[in-house]
Amino acid sequence: MSERFAGQTAIITGASRGIGLAIAERLVAEGAKVVITGREAAALAEAVARLGGPEHALGVAGHAADTAHQDEVIAKAVDTFGSAGLLVNNTGINPVYGPLTELDPDVARNVVEVNVLAALSWVQKIYKAWMSGHGGAVVGVASLSGIRPEPGIGMYGASKAMLMHLTKELAVELSPRVRVNAVAPAVVKTRFAAALYEGREDAVAAEYPLGRLGSPDDVAGAVAFLLSADAAWITGRTLVVDGGLAAAGGA
Repeated sequence: MSERFAGQTAIITGASRGIGLAIAERLVAEGAKVVITGREAAALAEAVARLGGPEHALGVAGHAADTAHQDEVIAKAVDTFGSAGLLVNNTGINPVYGPLTELDPDVARNVVEVNVLAALSWVQKIYKAWMSGHGGAVVGVASLSGIRPEPGIGMYGASKAMLMHLTKELAVELSPRVRVNAVAPAVVKTRFAAALYEGREDAVAAEYPLGRLGSPDDVAGAVAFLLSADAAWITGRTLVVDGGLAAAGGA
């Protein structure tokens, strides 16, 4: 691995497992220090150990949409590692599966609160605390379901579509000091997405031109690229990471 993130600190929300943890592992492997968040302190402690311990990583437990938690995380990143120039908004929820006509409006509001408004708040706070004076890069983890309809997870997809538009707006507003991009994965083999493939993985994977579902590492590589100087002339874009599914018109 290169050291393209040497001397940099990344905050990654929702990173005690799955895609978030894979992103943290990739960034640490390329020289970054990381501050990871999640709701469970024990899971975060295990993740920090996996990342190489306190020399490389810090875990801060809390709810991603809690503004006091956001302030704490950013302050600890600067105090512990000296900077907060990279942000990955990875936290996302999808608490229900079913038709939009049956969706409880309170559940819909919560999805938008966590998947969109919390992501915006993280950017606002880290920009004011660090990036406005030092520059930086932000990546949001969206979803292919935000680009095309996915029955059963319609509100989740709608929130991710909003996140992708927010990415464009922030990219324009925060240029030239801060780049803002997103990734939009298809089905990735994580506990979060298990309901979309469990018991029928071969059939689901057969829809993908590359012949398999995604792995957390697939998304981590794309995120690392967008955060890095290799993407220095890219902002306001969403990189689709889907094994060719959308191009092939798969279900």
